[in-house]
Amino acid sequence: MSGKTVKVGLVGFGTIGCGVAKLILEEADFIEARTGLRLELSRVIDTDTRSPRPVKLPDGLLTDDIGRLLSDQSIQIGVELIGGTDAAKDIQLRLLQAGKDVVTANKALLAKHGNELYEAAHQNGRCIAFEASCAGGIPIISAIRTGLVANNITAMYGIVNGTCNYILSNMTSQGQDFSEALAQAQQKGYAETNPSLDINGEDSAHKLAILTSIAFGYQIALEDIYIEGIERVSKDDIRFGAEMGYYLKLLAIGEKDEQNRVSLRVHPSFIAKDSALARVAGPFNAISIFGSAVGQVIFYGRGAGMMPTASAVVADIIDVALGNSATSFKHLYLKPRSEVESRIVKIDDCVSRFYIRLMVKDQPGVFAQIGKIVAENAISISGVLQHEGAGPGNTVPVVITTHPNKQCKVTAALKSLDELDTVCSKPVCIRIVDVPEDKE
Repeated sequence: MSGKTVKVGLVGFGTIGCGVAKLILEEADFIEARTGLRLELSRVIDTDTRSPRPVKLPDGLLTDDIGRLLSDQSIQIGVELIGGTDAAKDIQLRLLQAGKDVVTANKALLAKHGNELYEAAHQNGRCIAFEASCAGGIPIISAIRTGLVANNITAMYGIVNGTCNYILSNMTSQGQDFSEALAQAQQKGYAETNPSLDINGEDSAHKLAILTSIAFGYQIALEDIYIEGIERVSKDDIRFGAEMGYYLKLLAIGEKDEQNRVSLRVHPSFIAKDSALARVAGPFNAISIFGSAVGQVIFYGRGAGMMPTASAVVADIIDVALGNSATSFKHLYLKPRSEVESRIVKIDDCVSRFYIRLMVKDQPGVFAQIGKIVAENAISISGVLQHEGAGPGNTVPVVITTHPNKQCKVTAALKSLDELDTVCSKPVCIRIVDVPEDKE
């Protein structure tokens, strides 16, 4: 079978770039048999042209001169995989201006500068494809843009960072503390040497910004998203939460109400043990989406790694070459920021249930003090947990869970609780998220 040849230029020959090159070089015959397209890797650009890689390129393909890609008019598609924002943004703009469609896995760049890049692509009559930016090998972007296009999407709840999910899973199943679980994640290659972007929630926020902009049709900015990471999570809270029927996950949450206002947040969340997302363990990702017609759909799989992410990148290359991406990108309509900003619900106005742990002196009258402050802030308690036996300094942990209430009221109560002489350390507060599920 002799198919149409599609020449591809790759910028960035790191882990994901190696996976993309491997797929194109080794699976060209298979891809051609399925699609009628012959993918040809014509140029690979990287500042490091000497280090050994797990894939061998034909001689002359690898260079540090991006001009050789930009000036080659036979190369139709440029793949940006260098990561970061400043240099990557410049590269994408130059690719578009050179008349090339762009494929990228760069979530941070799209979250921060996506609207500008989309506009540049439209002005140059090109498209940007970014399936690999949000959930590795899970085809979540195409599902939202095509498979669920007839639905008014009202909510999504996602475990979209494998590093955090691995850490929390180990803290839950093995009783590890945070530092021990992080060290094991680094040893196994699930966490970077500097894991800050993962554990502080920023990586999840980048992905949430991209996913909700497409799902809700809004120009979402990173500052619209409340972000809280897992750095301060204690194995004690994970254990107490489990006793009360909850597992702890870092969730990326987007919700839209009947007035089209949206709540966007990333934070540790207690969810019911028997919920589908609670069963997602280790480095895996899962996203639960609710549509007006389809109800609940859940997407699950490997959210990172060389070959799962490369799978999504090459799928985008094929989609661009077939012309599908150009059509869907042309019809990517997002409400402008001038309309969107007033629709963003601030975290203080978000309603949730809450888990609150207090380390208190083991003496009479403590519950009366706690109850008084809770009542003054119109907070209703749904459950209480206290173990017998005093801890360090004659203190005991007291855990309360609340009925739904606004964040601002709980924040005020926490401030007052922290000021009590009988409360011996800063109160711990974790949101309880009741993820809805379709059930017969």
